[in-house]
Amino acid sequence: MNEVIQSLLSHRSVRSYENKPVDEKELDQIIQAVQTAPNWINGQQFSIIAVKDTERKKKLAELCGGQKHIAEAPVFLIFCADFYRTYLASQMEDKSMEAIFDIDTLIVGATDVGIALGTAVAAAESLGLGTVPIGGIRRNGLEVIKELNLPPYVIPVSGLCIGHPAQVPDQKPRLPKEAVYHTETYQQELMPLLEQYNDTYKKYLEEREQNNRSSTWTESVANFFSKSYYHGIAEMLKQQKFPGGEK
Repeated sequence: MNEVIQSLLSHRSVRSYENKPVDEKELDQIIQAVQTAPNWINGQQFSIIAVKDTERKKKLAELCGGQKHIAEAPVFLIFCADFYRTYLASQMEDKSMEAIFDIDTLIVGATDVGIALGTAVAAAESLGLGTVPIGGIRRNGLEVIKELNLPPYVIPVSGLCIGHPAQVPDQKPRLPKEAVYHTETYQQELMPLLEQYNDTYKKYLEEREQNNRSSTWTESVANFFSKSYYHGIAEMLKQQKFPGGEK
């Protein structure tokens, strides 16, 4: 097993950080790795905003639902789907940006952000840093847009805390390979695998050192998706001139 695979297989979400800055050279290496990652038509439909200011991190921590590790991390990166540069390119070339009205554009932006985010996590962890993605950046999207001065055609999709781990948590068990990896066609008979995973996941939650509780994976996921989690997403998309904000 090579060092890259070994680093990827060692991933944990870190929510506690030492009071120690991230070296600027290492942060630059992370960003360089992200910029080298694949993206749609080389349009590079993402941007990253690094927040290090203490007060701004505190404010973003509150906007994300009171996640104190955002304020604690020395660097908080916000990954945005970004078609503002595409808009400027269209203006420069005297072309109309018709594709912005197609919902596939939103998928493209989210995909580019996902690839960028995953690359940043892998790069940071290869340097011995800890990370945790923050979907809560969308919880109060309009306020985040204002705080970060985002132009039209740019939306926050995910945040990422980066820092030196103060604690290394237990690694969460993942679904059985057979539940996520299919050969040739999708195999739909998954309930036995989910029941098997429920036992593993429940045991993990009950035995872990911090925040132990009793729950199954299907219970957790079903509860999460039983209602809309973040409100105002359509309004955010409409304000930033993205498809999907028509409702």
